[in-house]
Amino acid sequence: MTTGLIPGGQPPDPRPTGALSQQRREPAGHAAQHVENRSRSSVITARAAASFEPVGRSVASARSFVRDTLQGWGFADIVDDAVVLTSELVTNAVVHAGTSADVLCLRSDDGVRIEVADRYPEREIPLQATAVNMGSPDREGGRGLQLCAALAGRWGVEYIPTHKTVWFQLDLPARVVGTRAAGPALPSNLLPLADSRVRVAVIQVDRTGHIAAWNEDAEDLFGYSAEQVTGKPLTDLAAWPHTPGTSTGIAEALRLSRWEGSYGIRTSTGRVTPVYASHLRVRDTAGEPSTVCLLVRDHERAVLQTPLRGPASDTSTGSEGQSTDPFEVFIGSPAPDDLDGLLQRTVERARDMLDGDSAFLLLATDDETELEVRASTGLPSARQRFARVPVEAGPGRYGSARMPAVHDDLTAVPGAVPLLNGTGMRSVVTVPLKVEGRLTGSLGVAAEAPARYSNEEALRLQFAADRIALAVESARLGELERLRRGSLSFLVEASDLLAGTLDRDQTLALMAQMTVPTLATWCAVYTIADQASEPYLSYVLHEDEELIDGIKSLLSKVPAPDPVPTPGARVWTAPGEVAHQAALRSSMRSLGLSGSPTRQVTPGIGPTLATASAVGGETVVLPLVARNRVIGMLTLGKPTDEHFRQEILELAEDLSRRAALALDNARLYSERTAISQSLQRSLLPPELPEIDGVEVEVIYRAAGEGNEVGGDFYDVFPIRDGAYGFAIGDVCGTGPNAAAVTGLARHALRLLAREGLTGPTVLERLNSAILDEGARSRFLTLLYGEMRPQEDGSADLKVVCAGHPLPLRLRQDGTVEPAAEPQPLLGVIEDLELYEQTVTLDPGDVLLCVTDGVTERREGARMLGDDGLADVLTTCTGLTAGAVAARIMRAVERFASDAPSDDMAILAMRVPGLHKD
Repeated sequence: MTTGLIPGGQPPDPRPTGALSQQRREPAGHAAQHVENRSRSSVITARAAASFEPVGRSVASARSFVRDTLQGWGFADIVDDAVVLTSELVTNAVVHAGTSADVLCLRSDDGVRIEVADRYPEREIPLQATAVNMGSPDREGGRGLQLCAALAGRWGVEYIPTHKTVWFQLDLPARVVGTRAAGPALPSNLLPLADSRVRVAVIQVDRTGHIAAWNEDAEDLFGYSAEQVTGKPLTDLAAWPHTPGTSTGIAEALRLSRWEGSYGIRTSTGRVTPVYASHLRVRDTAGEPSTVCLLVRDHERAVLQTPLRGPASDTSTGSEGQSTDPFEVFIGSPAPDDLDGLLQRTVERARDMLDGDSAFLLLATDDETELEVRASTGLPSARQRFARVPVEAGPGRYGSARMPAVHDDLTAVPGAVPLLNGTGMRSVVTVPLKVEGRLTGSLGVAAEAPARYSNEEALRLQFAADRIALAVESARLGELERLRRGSLSFLVEASDLLAGTLDRDQTLALMAQMTVPTLATWCAVYTIADQASEPYLSYVLHEDEELIDGIKSLLSKVPAPDPVPTPGARVWTAPGEVAHQAALRSSMRSLGLSGSPTRQVTPGIGPTLATASAVGGETVVLPLVARNRVIGMLTLGKPTDEHFRQEILELAEDLSRRAALALDNARLYSERTAISQSLQRSLLPPELPEIDGVEVEVIYRAAGEGNEVGGDFYDVFPIRDGAYGFAIGDVCGTGPNAAAVTGLARHALRLLAREGLTGPTVLERLNSAILDEGARSRFLTLLYGEMRPQEDGSADLKVVCAGHPLPLRLRQDGTVEPAAEPQPLLGVIEDLELYEQTVTLDPGDVLLCVTDGVTERREGARMLGDDGLADVLTTCTGLTAGAVAARIMRAVERFASDAPSDDMAILAMRVPGLHKD
């Protein structure tokens, strides 16, 4: 490609010398309404020429050439139309005609003329006329002239023996005197911060939403290489705003023909980088649609953001004499269909109408006591959005937003318009937005020069405000309805999540995760154990995980907010003030300005400044009140200069009420569980005794979530003269009444056995004690025995089985048999006739005792039963007591897929025999 640019010179003709430049081929009688000969009357002030080879990539090069040329000339308003037309004409030349293309751009006083010439003059172009059909716009060729007819002010076709030239002229748009597309001049310290090089990420997304191209700037901004993201959906990386009620997502934005706006991209480190994006829907030469996305960091949005042009005139009638809606005259057509777009268009048109340097629009809260900043243009920072100011700021008409006001010089009345403090604006005019006499907002235009506005400008601005007030209120109500529907959905989901857990720590984590980033940028939860305790910082979360530790460290140095039970959010300034002071001290130390020796910048200044920026915005505290007691505080924060909108605070208040109840329920459940577990531990022996010549192993599994005391128990204890007592039992039911019988049985067994009573006598007296409990009594199945190891390696047992599953004896040869006979259970009748049975365990024998939770393990209609237990025990020959108990438990757990519904206890005793040296 060759190019040339000669400002103010005569354009050298890119066509061969001596060519007949005005030769045309037209049908006879053709009335060329949209086709004119090249006009030579305009003075050419600059030109640029380029030649492109007949290859596919030349189309993109031609587009870039035209775009760069027109932007260099300052004609950004017509760049898009010129690029589209050039793209179609160059495509016809290099793709369809198969020849090289010459592009010539000419600048004149009244517009820009672009010529595209190819070397295929025999390929005639159909000209538009009344009787000529130019065909479908979706066909392969011929779209270039249709676009010329639709977009260009003048266009034409010229033929010579060696060339064919299609040219079009785009006129510059008419502007109201004084309108502008740039913001005011600002001091250097108020300019947005950018890197040493502004990067523009170029991403191309195919028709299915998958990434097809990813340039080097995208890799630098987001950390992914092209190989990592090509073929993946853009929605996997895009973090759309989480505000409840948002109606348009990134997937919908990619399908629009043209779109601009903000969203976030998740980087390779997991952080979300806010970006400003410009999307353009295009088609390739094969007709396949795709979307080109240009992205910059959000604070560098001026690189991409398209300034909106003001109306050409203030007349209220169209060119054909038809009446025009005053709303469309001010806003333009089509009007934005969303509230934010409407408000932004309003402030930009108001600024242009009064030739101002900035403009702002505030909306009133429901009670009409405060105004929220919702849109601004020309101000140093857009982060003052949702900042609130009172409607009645002072006495008199100039202190009330309900009346129009003109300030000639804000330096004479400092603080009259708080939004403009420190912006350099001197004069301002503000007018109210009213619907049916009710204040709905305020619109203002400001200028850097003093005394710029008078009552005449106030009347013009009021007239415009009256035209758009109803549309703004209608859009605001629509947004509010969507927000409330989204809020309702959010609260329902939050209630479900909070109700799904009774764990205190998990409840704290859910509270924070539901607020960040949906409601706030960062969140901290304080808890209060009791009335005499101080608030304790229990949980901190930030949308950027790298800042959590810094915020936690900062808040630990700040006194906790007072636990005030008054409902609603209250502003807490302490974190921002402390963070600002810490950042200032760190900066001074790093520069050697604190009295210490001069040194280099310390590594810690970066995290300190990042923390200060993270908590530098508005911070609010909401009390967590449950059962008429403050159990904690929910703290929500925004980064520097950001504010909460009223609807978000109301939603946060609703969430705090639900979260407080869930947190208190989790606390009560935790206390109850701790009490139950402590009581359960007291009902079981602390440890098993060491018995010479006998291996003893116990496995106990409590059913449920641990909030109920089980009825199963076991015990092994020394009695006298080398004898040991053992017991395993099951009390009917669970809970406190069952626990009372369990404790009574275990402790009574020890006391009665150590009195020298026989096994039947011990159980008969225990039966009487249980019946004495009256209505609190529970029947009890119990296996009790006394064991005495013998010198020959065996062990003698005396066993009484009162209604309990029978103990099983495993011999060395693998046979299994019951070791006792069934007898009546305890706690039912008074006169029991119990007897004990004697069993001798030979070396290698195992005695297995279980509760009914083992034998009654079910899977559908199947039950393990006594026979199933005996079958498993048969496979345990030669195993130790611990291995036997473990194998039995594994078999029981594998028998059914569901969690056990009953407590299970396994007591295994094995006589290993004498060891010979």
